[in-house]
Amino acid sequence: MRIAVDAMGGDNAPKAIVEGVVMAAKEFNDIEFILYGKEDAIRKYMTDETNIKIVHTDEKIASDDDPVRSVRRKKNASMVLAAQAVKNKEADALFSAGNTGALLTAGLLIIGRIKGIDRPGLMPTLPVVGNDERVFNLMDVGANADTKPENIHQYAILASYYAKFVRGVKKPTVGLLNNGTEENKGNDVTKRAYALLAAEPEIDFIGNVEARELLNGVADVVVTDGFTGNAVLKTIEGTAMSMMKLLKAAIYDNGVKEKIGGALLKNGLMDMKEKLDYSRYGGAVLFGVKAPVVKTHGSTEKESVYFTIKQIHEMLESHVIDDLVTYFETKETPIED
Repeated sequence: MRIAVDAMGGDNAPKAIVEGVVMAAKEFNDIEFILYGKEDAIRKYMTDETNIKIVHTDEKIASDDDPVRSVRRKKNASMVLAAQAVKNKEADALFSAGNTGALLTAGLLIIGRIKGIDRPGLMPTLPVVGNDERVFNLMDVGANADTKPENIHQYAILASYYAKFVRGVKKPTVGLLNNGTEENKGNDVTKRAYALLAAEPEIDFIGNVEARELLNGVADVVVTDGFTGNAVLKTIEGTAMSMMKLLKAAIYDNGVKEKIGGALLKNGLMDMKEKLDYSRYGGAVLFGVKAPVVKTHGSTEKESVYFTIKQIHEMLESHVIDDLVTYFETKETPIED
C-alpha cells in the first residue's frame, strides 16, 4: 500500500503531519508513505524514515487560495503532486489536512470520478453518544451545496458500502435527514430523494430522521445535501466545544465544593471530550472518486493524522473503491452478500 501525503497542508504542517505519519509507519509496516513538501522542513520532524519517502517541492496551496485556480496553476504544489501520484498509480490513496476546496477539486479534476457517479460527496464518521462501539456516517457535509435527489440516492449507496465493507456493519441502516420523520415532510428535494431511497432494494432505508437524533445512533448512515450536512457538522462541533467551556466555567468559576467535584469528574470529562472528537475516527472521505481521498481537520494534531491513516489502511484493505467501481460501472454487484 502506498499513501501520498500532502505534508504541507494544514495549520500545523509539516510538524503534525510528519509526526503522525511516523506514528502510523511504526504500526502499519505494509504502507509506504510518500510525503510531498519542503524537504528540509519535513526532515526536521522525522525521527524514523522507515517506509517513508520524501518528494521535495517548495510550492503549496494556502488555506485562503482559490480552490480551482490554485489546483490548475500551482502544478508543483504538494497537494497537486500527491493527487497526480494517485492518478498515475504511483500511490493508492491521498491524504491532506489542507484547503478543503482545493482537495475536492484535486480529487475531481486530477484523480477523477467513478464512472456513473454524478457528484462525489464528503463523508465523515461521527460518534454515537452512550455507545463506544457505535459510530455513523454522514454524507454529504460540504462537497456540493446544491444537491439533486439522485445525488442523495447515490450517497446512500456509497455510504452503505463504506459502512459494510470498512466499518463491518452487516446490514447498515440508512436515514434521510429531514425536518420531521413523516414521509411527507421536507422540501421538494427531500421528498423526491425519499421516494428514490424507499424504492432502492440494495439499502436498508428506515425513512426520515431528525438532526436531534443523530448522535443517538438513529441510523448507521445518514444522507443529506451538502449545505445542510455542513451546517449540521459544524453545529455538532460547536456544541461539543461550547459544552466543554460551560462545564469548565461551572467548575472553576465557583466555590471549593465545585472544584473538588470537578477534580473527581476530570477523567470522565476527558472521556467525554474524546468521545465527541470525531477526528479519532479518521478524516472525511471524498467518496465517489477513483481512489481514497481523505481530508482531516486543518488544525489537526499528530494523533488525528494517525487515526486518519488507520482509516485509509482499512479502506485499502477492504478494496471498497474497487467494489464501487464495479457496482456503478456494471450495476451488477449488489451491496448485500
